[in-house]
Amino acid sequence: MMSFMITKASPSATVLALVAFSLAALSGIGSVATAQTVTYEQNVRPILKTHCFQCHGEDGNRQGGLDLRLQRLLVLGGESGAGIVPGKPEESLLWQRLSSREMPPDEIQLRPTSEEIAIIQRWIAEGGKTAREEPADLDPDNYLTEEERSFWAFQPIVRHIPPPVQGADRAHTQVDLFLLKRLEDHSISFSADADRQTLLRRAYHDLLGLPPPPDEVDQFHSDKSPDAYEQLLDRLLASPHYGERWGRHWLDVAGYADSEGYTDKDPVREDAYKYRDYVIRAFNSNKPLDEFLLEQLAGDELITGPLQNLSRREIDQLTATGFLRMAPDGTGAKDVDQNLARNEVIAKTVQIVSTSLVGLTVACAQCHNHRYDPISQADYYAFRAIFEPALDWKNWRSPSERRVSLYTDEEREIAAQIEQEAGQIEAKRSSQEQEFIEQTLVEQLAKLPAELREMARQARDTPKDQRTPKQEQLLREYPSVNVSAGSLYLYNQKAADELKKMAEQANEVRSTKPKEGFVRALWEPHNSELPKTFLFHRGDHEQSKQELKAGELSILAINSPVEMPVNDDSLPTSGRRLAYARWLTSGQHPLSARVIVNRIWLHHFSQGLVPNSGNFGALGTPPTHPRLLDWLASELIDSDWDRKRMHRLIMTSMGYRQSSKQRAAANSVDDGNQLYWRMPVKRLEAEALRDSILAASGDLNRKPFGPAVPVMTDRVGQFVIGVENLNAGRPGDIIPMHGEEFRRSIYVQVRRSRPLSVMAPFDLPNTDPNCTRRASSTAATQSLLMMNSSFATNSAEGFARRLQREAGLDTERQVDHAWRIAFAVEPSEDELAEAISFIQEQTAYFQEQSPVDSTTDNKPDPQLEALTSFCQALFSSNHFLYVD
Repeated sequence: MMSFMITKASPSATVLALVAFSLAALSGIGSVATAQTVTYEQNVRPILKTHCFQCHGEDGNRQGGLDLRLQRLLVLGGESGAGIVPGKPEESLLWQRLSSREMPPDEIQLRPTSEEIAIIQRWIAEGGKTAREEPADLDPDNYLTEEERSFWAFQPIVRHIPPPVQGADRAHTQVDLFLLKRLEDHSISFSADADRQTLLRRAYHDLLGLPPPPDEVDQFHSDKSPDAYEQLLDRLLASPHYGERWGRHWLDVAGYADSEGYTDKDPVREDAYKYRDYVIRAFNSNKPLDEFLLEQLAGDELITGPLQNLSRREIDQLTATGFLRMAPDGTGAKDVDQNLARNEVIAKTVQIVSTSLVGLTVACAQCHNHRYDPISQADYYAFRAIFEPALDWKNWRSPSERRVSLYTDEEREIAAQIEQEAGQIEAKRSSQEQEFIEQTLVEQLAKLPAELREMARQARDTPKDQRTPKQEQLLREYPSVNVSAGSLYLYNQKAADELKKMAEQANEVRSTKPKEGFVRALWEPHNSELPKTFLFHRGDHEQSKQELKAGELSILAINSPVEMPVNDDSLPTSGRRLAYARWLTSGQHPLSARVIVNRIWLHHFSQGLVPNSGNFGALGTPPTHPRLLDWLASELIDSDWDRKRMHRLIMTSMGYRQSSKQRAAANSVDDGNQLYWRMPVKRLEAEALRDSILAASGDLNRKPFGPAVPVMTDRVGQFVIGVENLNAGRPGDIIPMHGEEFRRSIYVQVRRSRPLSVMAPFDLPNTDPNCTRRASSTAATQSLLMMNSSFATNSAEGFARRLQREAGLDTERQVDHAWRIAFAVEPSEDELAEAISFIQEQTAYFQEQSPVDSTTDNKPDPQLEALTSFCQALFSSNHFLYVD
């Protein structure tokens, strides 16, 4: 079996490829049926590249002597003759083999569709034309067609001028001008403004992932100043909860996990949480995104000295490289193929970097040239070479060796002095212990017959494995002479207590040592011999081919040639990752800024301007608003990569502030809302839902940062928050969590093998290796969880008790307060009446079910039970689960 397998695309994916790639959708060329000319480069080559190149041209393969990578090579043909006869499809071997389904062979899962075969037939019939003359000395392995070069994603970012529109009075920002232009082209416009309550709840959930508290609801509603909404955004962006919300989005694409994955044991990463905390702090402090990316890709290369006596800034830079330590990693296990596991870690790391930062499926070129995008296998390994000096599979660091001590020389000296003091106490204790043992031994020997005392001492002093049978017998008859440190208390409790006190004193002294912290990081050994990178035939690390130098993907370096150092003489490291990070954030890279602003847009609108946020290539969908995408990307660059400025720019636009209500007329024109004529309705993600429930119940623990809150398996096999009690006196004994179980979800342990059961039905991210966009499904398990889980019922009771504390026992006040907490609005008269009626009916029901024995200490409170039932209904409502 090959070391790495590439999943074959479905026929439907092929059709998408044909539409997106072969027909160059963004360039405005219509379908093949209406195109004036069908050419090899534009229409035929993408089909052959997907289905045929692997056997006829790529990687030296020339089955039947046939190479399909150029039109002239097709005409030249192979052992069976010419591949095509221009103008005569029926006489062309290529069309004959494809139309008869003889080729590709049956074992090839991805086969051409009838539509694709028809395109090839038409191309041959029209003369097998090329878009331009093919140079005679062209190397097919390095051939990038003009169509591939001109693909929208590979073009430089252009700062387009916002277009003129008729309804400019509806525009709040320049973002709206781009949106309005597309809307007006379809004779529609924005929806009405969202009301203040809707806008408040939308902004809170968007930026903090929490519902607005009642006092904020009151403050915002009473604030009549014209910039009240802008002031609200500023308060939210300054909140420490902003980093917890938006840091989670980045952790998805980074593939963050608190465990290694790969094997069933799934060992825990003790220090991974420090990377999570770094991300949250970076978002809260509005660390410029270029600096944020630079530190994660090359933080260790920014530290020019030894990794010792690190400053706070250097610790942050080193912690940031945890980004490159997030891939699933089984190299710490003994029962795995180490070389295979190591190369898979590197492959997954390349996948994380490429999908998160450049929006391309570079990983598809690991075993062969990319079937859809102009990324060769040589490109893949040149890209891998950027990271290989720190991820050297032949000189590997196991997970336990990836920790850098944060001890300073001063702390080590203090620790040594404290250890010396503790050692003196222990030496004195040891001496005292020997005196007590000898004294006790003499006392016990005195109790023996005189003639046996010397023999008993000798037997006792003789090592156990050297004793004679006679000595063993003597000690069995007189066990009291076996005085030891462990048995001293049986003879002299006072002495044992004194020794225990001295041991505790030594431990107390040791506890004053400065705590030694560690950070899980990636780093290159300074001034070491650099590993060589080779192309692996079919991705198999045991079949090395030519050596490759580090480099950017060829297609991305066309407009801005990139020099990647082999070994930067000015640094103690190779400097490769640092050079790559600087290129990514230079403002000249065609994809990085586009990918970032598209992801910000995605989390505000639930859909990206480029719908496939991790794939800007041929199989991805072209941007719905390409000019707006470029304008936002240039804004990000020009603002010195200020993410909070992007939030303000997007969230103050009319596109964001409009209502989410449906409009039949607009829906008939754009039923997918690709033109943004209304605000999309968003379901709360798993973490936001759990956090919102905890906030409503009043249980939410807002303590930030620190080690992950552990996850364990309960009695019925569910994954719940808790500490596994391996030393429990009785099965099921619980170790108190002291409120840690109510921490925000971002602080809950992300154990790859243990997704928290209360969040799993709500589409947790797949971290194998990362998640560029979460699914948002609707399933019966979600409703069942909200009805039956102990988390939902306990939180509903907590919510009910909160209502009783804050609103008293008046049902109307309770309902009004509950509505404001859960939905950030006051209930209408009808809603209020229905809720009161429901609670009254439930109270009567629970009173009937209540035990007759009034002496029972734990007799249920029917009013509390009814209010709890009401609160659980609020949690399960669409109004709570979705944000308008």
